[in-house]
Amino acid sequence: MEQQGANAMASFLPLILIFVVFYFLLIKPQQKQKKDHAEMVKNLAKNDEVVTSGGIHGTIVNVKETSVVLRVDDNAKIEVDKYAIAYTTKKRTGEEK
Repeated sequence: MEQQGANAMASFLPLILIFVVFYFLLIKPQQKQKKDHAEMVKNLAKNDEVVTSGGIHGTIVNVKETSVVLRVDDNAKIEVDKYAIAYTTKKRTGEEK
């Protein structure tokens, strides 16, 4: 009877190991990346140079509650959702809000 209990535990061991590997290789890094992106979005400020998830490069001219206004050319501005910002290329220099 004890032999069957040991066999049952041994058959679940590979499944448990696969889950542990998936957690450390896929789930945990994805959670860290999501947390880092949320922090970056929270800290967006005027004059940050950013790239959107669609590949548009621009400079933030106004930060709103859920969106930002980007200057993409001399006379062209667009408004995008904050979470559409993929990353910042250059942070503001010296000048604060």
